[in-house]
Amino acid sequence: MKSVLLIGLGRFGRHIAKKLNEMDHQVMAVDSDEERVNDVISYVTNAQIGDSTNEQFLSSLGIRNFDTCIVAIGDDFQSSLETASLLKELGAKR
Repeated sequence: MKSVLLIGLGRFGRHIAKKLNEMDHQVMAVDSDEERVNDVISYVTNAQIGDSTNEQFLSSLGIRNFDTCIVAIGDDFQSSLETASLLKELGAKR
């Protein structure tokens, strides 16, 4: 069992959350949209509503404790790049 930080819960992110749940992995799901977070709550271990481009928010998640971080932000290329860059800066495992 692995611990996974999943950022972005659009169509692709929801699909990943469901598959990881089927594989019995622990998943922390993050999205800025409360409705999207509520849609996956039954498939994940934990869920947070927040802005993944905010360094303080990402730090508060304890990203170094996850085996893998997945960025599944598809509707905003800039946010996706900013999030990936912050994860790297904060020392997330790849």
